Amino acid sequence: MDTEESIRANPLDGIVLLTGCDKTTPSTIMGACSVDLPTLVVPGGPMLSGRFRGEKVGSGSMNWMIKERQENQGYSAADIREAEVCVARSIGHCNTMGTASTMATMCEALGLTLPGFSSIPAADSRKKMYAQLSGRRIVEMVKEDLTLSKILTRKAFENAIIVNAAVGGSTNLIIHLTAIARRIGVDLKLQDFDTIGSKIPLLVNMKPSGKYLMEDFYYAGGLPVVINALTPLLHKEPVTVNGTTFTKNYEDAICYDTDVIANLEYPFQKKSGIAVLKGNLCEKGAVIKPSAASPKLMKHRGKAVVFETMEDYHERIDDPNLNIDENSVIVLKGVGPKGYPGMPEVGNVHLPKKLLAKGITDMVRISDGRMSGTAAGTVVLHVSP
Repeated sequence: MDTEESIRANPLDGIVLLTGCDKTTPSTIMGACSVDLPTLVVPGGPMLSGRFRGEKVGSGSMNWMIKERQENQGYSAADIREAEVCVARSIGHCNTMGTASTMATMCEALGLTLPGFSSIPAADSRKKMYAQLSGRRIVEMVKEDLTLSKILTRKAFENAIIVNAAVGGSTNLIIHLTAIARRIGVDLKLQDFDTIGSKIPLLVNMKPSGKYLMEDFYYAGGLPVVINALTPLLHKEPVTVNGTTFTKNYEDAICYDTDVIANLEYPFQKKSGIAVLKGNLCEKGAVIKPSAASPKLMKHRGKAVVFETMEDYHERIDDPNLNIDENSVIVLKGVGPKGYPGMPEVGNVHLPKKLLAKGITDMVRISDGRMSGTAAGTVVLHVSP
């Protein structure tokens, strides 16, 4: 609302959106969509890679390992404070392929940034150069009357779904991309994410689905390499903010590290995109991110251990007398958009202390909520109704 009213209330001819973390990207784009002036995005960029005691650690992803390390590696409060400082060592948003990086990737895949912009770390001097080029380009876009509705076509949204699958992007893309599509008038449904994206291979070896971080991704060639590799699967004709068609922008991209970015012939996983599930628990659908799940749990049968509310979960999960084992399925109710204020990212709940102590690192978890894009695990989310 702030973005929309700021644009409407001022004599602006062209819009540059300065975005950063998870929600600022989709929200400002939605506001701009309602006005439909020439618009481009300048993403803030990820922070530099974190280092903690010789280990490369990712912001966000490290958070979900803390309870496990407290139980199994004896982490003290001082250890956790040190890890926290090491994880976030520069300006920028999360440096894993969490929701922030997913949203920046989505912007470029939609054609809303200059080519190659979304991967550049926030602290890199090239970010400033691209920002200046964006300022020059928006003036030209105004002259060309290249409005958002000319860029955000149905085919552009389909390209964004495919690219998100290939980078191992967050399940939160479903909420945000659908919201943008509805603002601009494109009919995008839950099933489209499965039909278009679920069989796309994983081409990026990055946390939480792999081992590298956004800085490594950029040095390996960044998103241009991924888009170039995906060319046979993408719509080539959508126009982007630089006035050039989508895939043409990336035809000269070179990969500098195949351990970070793979190709279609030899992907890291064959089918990695967001999958839409349906069944007796989720008649209107649920989602899972296969690239972040444990293969051995993708077909699983176990006793349901049900928590009626988030408070119920917190009260009982670490009770040593709780009747739960590693084969159980944790079911968390009442944390969806209607059930819990703000629909927080709580779907990837921590495992019980007694199971962490046994070395268990993943269990099937089912909820009507969502989870952080920085998290991993065999988690079924957005259960509806």
